[in-house]
Amino acid sequence: MGISHNEALECFQSDDLIGIGMEADAVRRRLHPEGVVSYAIEGAIDCAALATGARVEGNAGEASLDGLYKKIAGTVELGSTGVRLRGGVGGPGSQSKASSIGSFEAFVRGIRRRFPALWIEGPSATEIVALAAGCGLDLRQTIARLGDAGLDSITRDDAQTQCSGAEWIAVHRAAHGLGLRTVATLRFGAGETTEQRVDLLAAVRQLQEETGGFAAFVPVAAEAASGRELDAVTAVEQLKNLAVARVFLDNIENVQWSGGAQGLKVLQMGLRFGANDAGSVTPQGIGAKAGFGENAAAATNHATEEDIRRIIRDAGFQPVQRDTPYRTMFLN
Repeated sequence: MGISHNEALECFQSDDLIGIGMEADAVRRRLHPEGVVSYAIEGAIDCAALATGARVEGNAGEASLDGLYKKIAGTVELGSTGVRLRGGVGGPGSQSKASSIGSFEAFVRGIRRRFPALWIEGPSATEIVALAAGCGLDLRQTIARLGDAGLDSITRDDAQTQCSGAEWIAVHRAAHGLGLRTVATLRFGAGETTEQRVDLLAAVRQLQEETGGFAAFVPVAAEAASGRELDAVTAVEQLKNLAVARVFLDNIENVQWSGGAQGLKVLQMGLRFGANDAGSVTPQGIGAKAGFGENAAAATNHATEEDIRRIIRDAGFQPVQRDTPYRTMFLN
């Protein structure tokens, strides 16, 4: 059993960062005694054209889809075991939600037909809520339609700023009920209180006890509203959130950590503060900068796979590539 709600609050208020980190490291070593840190190679594809009027049928739509399929093929050729589909539904100027879900279903079917072994993630919980409302289905029916088309998991977003915490939990509960494994993300440093952070951690823990459907948990530092680096979440605060989450959520096997805006050195430190996974490396050579994890700022570090492997080795662990759903390890 992880620490209690009150104990988590006390940890957030404590100045003993090293002590909290040692507790988190002990949980990590208990759950992962083999001494490895995993990472994935995963492509991220911008599918905004599907949400702004591109049709599945017709010359313009076919050309648009062909371009998306070529991008996915490029990530597969470069070693991706999964693809994250972003911006494929909803949004200003989009088609009706009913049409949008139909187009997205057809797109997912096309991916599954072309790349049978690829792990397909998307849409986010926020988009699922919007789709369900727009097409007159409940959450379970909406996710089931996408799952029947070949979707493996909904993609991650945060419960605090995208949709309400209750809606976010409801989406993940519905996905777990249909056999989909998901990843929980907590975005912190966006003006929320420590009580709100712990409340969300408690909700995630409770849902995991009910369903066992979370494959991993990812704490993500919010970008500074001012855009100034000095106003961003400090490395100390990032590491404290990571450590508290690892100790509190000891019923979730994997905790992923990308280091956020502070970069590779904070990533390396996080491996001693409870993290056992370094997130995903985006394949290079497909018209996008290389990056890892969910934080856009992290991508600006231009981290390569060898960078991540070196950071892991220097922290005293063995780097191991995994597939997107944390099922298989590849020794390389």
